[in-house]
Amino acid sequence: MKLRESAKGRICLRELGEDPLVGQLVARLRTRFDVIAGPGDDCAVVAAPEKGRLLLLKTDCVVEGVHFRPNEKPSAIGWKAMARPLSDFAAMSGLPQFALVTLVVPPEREVQWTKGIYGGLERVANRFEVAIVGGETSASKGPAVVSVSVAGSVEKQRWVSRRGGKKGDALFVTGRLGGSIRRKHLNFLPRIEEARWLTEHFRIHAMMDLSDGLGADLPRLAAASGLGFEIDQAALPRNRGCTIAQAINDGEDYELLFALSPNDAPKLEKMWRKNFLRLPLTRIGSFILPSAFRIPHSFRGYVHFQ
Repeated sequence: MKLRESAKGRICLRELGEDPLVGQLVARLRTRFDVIAGPGDDCAVVAAPEKGRLLLLKTDCVVEGVHFRPNEKPSAIGWKAMARPLSDFAAMSGLPQFALVTLVVPPEREVQWTKGIYGGLERVANRFEVAIVGGETSASKGPAVVSVSVAGSVEKQRWVSRRGGKKGDALFVTGRLGGSIRRKHLNFLPRIEEARWLTEHFRIHAMMDLSDGLGADLPRLAAASGLGFEIDQAALPRNRGCTIAQAINDGEDYELLFALSPNDAPKLEKMWRKNFLRLPLTRIGSFILPSAFRIPHSFRGYVHFQ
């Protein structure tokens, strides 16, 4: 990547991009013996005091003007702020338990607006039996920010990372893609129930949630396993009125993208139809060797700082 530099030799975030920035930030971080998976996956995974389980930790935020518009309903903003980290728990088949909420708002913001935020936070938390156990509030001259940190756990034999994909694995997505601008990004349901069902009945090799769009997240999933991919773009499940390009690049679908053995695919499709009548599951392609692989030009997705 060729970057432009200012007269003082400084590179701005827009020029660097999100993934290279994160790579540079975490490259020198120290780790510990009990860290199983650190930066680079959907949740951090560390050894848990309880035998046979792993501790999952995740923090996420929504920023006014980036993740929601100033005139959005406060309860919808709160819903999204809590649902985002829970979607990451789904990506690892985890069970969330506790949450910390940090709210940063301008002093002029109405009290009722803040209470509405917490109403949305609590609705998602209650649905998934998550206890909000603390947090922080702070004033700011800038846009409002809601940050949620979640702790939970997963059984050692059921946790899924992005890194376990194998050549020939079948690739599936839940739900339908595209159209996040039509408010889906404010009222989505984290796929925790579906992820738990998947790992109860099948050996899922790799999985993640689609937060930045298939165009950004599928290359990440493949790269984590050192693989490439091929997909049937015409087969992509789309929300009504969405084009293939929108299904690939709109982002904020919060559906599951996962890989498993092609031998298990027919059984999965049959069992899924019986257990999740209202949620489609679509086989969209497979993992391939990376030797001759190039990311399609149509794959962009949403990339922060650009």
